[in-house]
Amino acid sequence: MEKHLFNLRFASKELTKNSKKCDKEERLEKSKVKKAIQKGNMEVARIHAENAIRQKNQSVNFLRMGARIDAVAARVQTAVTMNQVTKSMGGVVKSMDMALKSMNLEKISALMDKFEHQFETLDVQAAQMEDTMSNTTTLTTPQNQVESLMHEMADEAGLDLNMELPQGQSGSVGSTVASAEQDELSARLSKLRDQI
Repeated sequence: MEKHLFNLRFASKELTKNSKKCDKEERLEKSKVKKAIQKGNMEVARIHAENAIRQKNQSVNFLRMGARIDAVAARVQTAVTMNQVTKSMGGVVKSMDMALKSMNLEKISALMDKFEHQFETLDVQAAQMEDTMSNTTTLTTPQNQVESLMHEMADEAGLDLNMELPQGQSGSVGSTVASAEQDELSARLSKLRDQI
């Protein structure tokens, strides 16, 4: 499973690299368009313009695919983590069976504490992975935030996008929920650290 995770991350990096390469090619084609127009050769300028647009589209497609692969990699990471915790819990359960057979109360108590510790660790890791997955899945990014960022970047560059942003809910509700979840996770983590 770890090998698949590595392959997914590698593929994502390759797609990002290819996207940057396409961006570079797009800039090169745009400069060729400009030179062809200055020389008055409109047919060549049109060919270079088509190449620039194709390179831009390829770049966006590479980025989109890379983002999807990142989301899948996050889910695979969750599976790897859950598998490790499950194996650890299985070992604890076997030890508990042996302890129950010998009826050593001190050993049983120690094993129960370890089991509870493992279970709390599983909860914290699962919650953290859920949070990570929701933050890395670009497919669920709110469209109004994307468009707002695009407008902000256009304003900084002194450009006008001429786009209308959809009227949506404010982000305060989502941020309040996220901060409450973060506080709960922090409390669990500090509790686990105190037990160690």
